[in-house]
Amino acid sequence: MSTLSVTRRKPLYVLMTLITALAGGGIFMLLHLPLPWLLGPMIAVLTGSNLRKQVYIWPGQIRNTGMIIVGYTIGLSLTGSALNQIAYQLPSMLLMTTLLLLFCAGIAVIVSKVSGTNYKTILLGSIPGGLTQMLVLAEEPEDINLTVVTVIQVVRLMMIIICVPLLIYSPLFASHAGGGENTPLLVESAAGWGGLFPNIFYFVVACTVCGIVGQKIKFPTAYLLGPAIITAILQISGLQGPALPDVLINAAQLMIGVYVGLLLDPRKLNNKLLTLSLAVGSGAVLIAGAYGLSLLFAYLDSVSSATALLSLAPGGMDQMSLIAHEVGADLPTVAGYQLFRTFFIFFAVPPLFKLIFREKKRKTAVVS
Repeated sequence: MSTLSVTRRKPLYVLMTLITALAGGGIFMLLHLPLPWLLGPMIAVLTGSNLRKQVYIWPGQIRNTGMIIVGYTIGLSLTGSALNQIAYQLPSMLLMTTLLLLFCAGIAVIVSKVSGTNYKTILLGSIPGGLTQMLVLAEEPEDINLTVVTVIQVVRLMMIIICVPLLIYSPLFASHAGGGENTPLLVESAAGWGGLFPNIFYFVVACTVCGIVGQKIKFPTAYLLGPAIITAILQISGLQGPALPDVLINAAQLMIGVYVGLLLDPRKLNNKLLTLSLAVGSGAVLIAGAYGLSLLFAYLDSVSSATALLSLAPGGMDQMSLIAHEVGADLPTVAGYQLFRTFFIFFAVPPLFKLIFREKKRKTAVVS
């Protein structure tokens, strides 16, 4: 199909994508499955785009809108007391993040030896929470398979989004509601439309501007962190942010779920079975490792098992925050840990990897 034809029919393709997503969400609702408006649309468009020749299009602006809504919700939870608690937990955040990254490096060693794929490729594919950064880094070394890195990252993210809610709703997490840690937020989230005005106008403008500016200056996850930070600042300054109706939270889940579902296209892989097997296998081990670390975290910091797992789950902060909101976990703690890992990976990991790769290349050159 020509590019011109796709451009002309873009509104129709976007509408078809939306209808598919709504159908997926509706089916998940009828089946009483967890996170129906995140998982339903994601799986529906993933299935449709890979089983049929139907063109699915989801503009980045729609996904960014969903990110802004989630960022605003995170910002509402970042009160002064919550930020003090996050600051108090910084040593624990550093410890848990370091352990998780070391675990990822260990997985990469095993997968690399089993598959015969070079270690750099598997390592960059295994590092959680930094898809964009890892892809940029993967473009530099000559011996990195960018396709494999992308698929492992995307499959891991999708597995996290699907498996973590199922884990939390399983018998392993009998008290998945989080022990009431976030009950006030959940009660507020049921507010009606009338409670939004007039303050919501100020937050809409501030969140949108911060998201756009953050993207311009290459701020990590700008459309999520920008709104979260400005919302927290405005709240601490005395401007009360209204809680959002459930329909807006569900809409944000759909906007993000569709985007994630369209990230993966197995038809573009040369060796589909091997690459997908590597991605699924390493993703499963990573989830198991995150679960093990969450048990340690819950024991050391006396938080609920749901809060611990969502804080350490190697998925996107937007998805983990949505799940935390849904199950009543401690949203400030979850957002704090996910935020810390995002910044740690963004600022510390790429320079470290570049140094390691450069040193290995130098040693190889000397030996040759």
